[in-house]
Amino acid sequence: MTPLRRTALPPPGPHGGDGPAIARALGWPLDDVLDLSLSLNPCAPDIAGLAGRHLGSLRHYPDAATATRLLADTIGVDPARVVLTNGGAEAIALVRDRFGGTVSAEPEFSLHPRAGFGPRWRSDPHNPSGALAVADARADVWDEAFYPLATGRWTAGRPALATIGSLTKVFACPGLRLGYLIAGDGADEIRRNEQTEWSVNSLALALVPELLASAELDKWARVITELRGQLVDLLVTHGLTPQRSDANWVLVEAPGLRDRLARRGIAVRDCTSFGLPRHVRIAVPDERGLERLQTALAR
Repeated sequence: MTPLRRTALPPPGPHGGDGPAIARALGWPLDDVLDLSLSLNPCAPDIAGLAGRHLGSLRHYPDAATATRLLADTIGVDPARVVLTNGGAEAIALVRDRFGGTVSAEPEFSLHPRAGFGPRWRSDPHNPSGALAVADARADVWDEAFYPLATGRWTAGRPALATIGSLTKVFACPGLRLGYLIAGDGADEIRRNEQTEWSVNSLALALVPELLASAELDKWARVITELRGQLVDLLVTHGLTPQRSDANWVLVEAPGLRDRLARRGIAVRDCTSFGLPRHVRIAVPDERGLERLQTALAR
């Protein structure tokens, strides 16, 4: 596979997921690009294999009742408080539109509101640093999209106006679009009056029972911790200094690294949208991904 010419390098997207653009520029099949700009679960089950058994659901309008109840039971909350959403992005938008608010501190995920007043939002683990919140941390809205992969638990269960989660991240299925919110109250009103009708597609809803049954959060969190340690050791060996992280990624100040790796078919997350233009966020890969990253860095 031919490395990318310097003049053909595509610019980074605001939220990562640069694999398709890099693949087009290289003239490679998409699956030949290692996309570490997406912080997904490296231990997730084969989503394509699971989805293939539920294609008949595409002939039916979505009905979220069963999937919502199963998810609520799995998390351990009242189903009346849970709203399944079209990815975490919709969950954020619904909570933002209902409650408004502003981030507790910068840097923070760019989709969170920044009104300068109102309910305080924060991610846990913090995005982009990857550090888990301390025990006495306070916020009104918690974004726990990566919390299960960092801790092996679905939620911290803190009192909040709303808590946001992402099955997309937990099961490494960004194309399926599966998120959720847990509301302190008002979930039914959000579902009936504020969420677009049939927001979550039938295939995604049909997959929820099997996805939840396949979840091994505690095991996955342990494996991710081990793989993250290997990733940190690899980066340190090549003169880089990642920040301490509890998440399924590491943040590292490394100007130019995104471009150098892109030419080798590896995407990492440019952090300009976090206000950190000199940093990249590198998702924890599986063992094969670590080997490929090692080869690219050695060159």
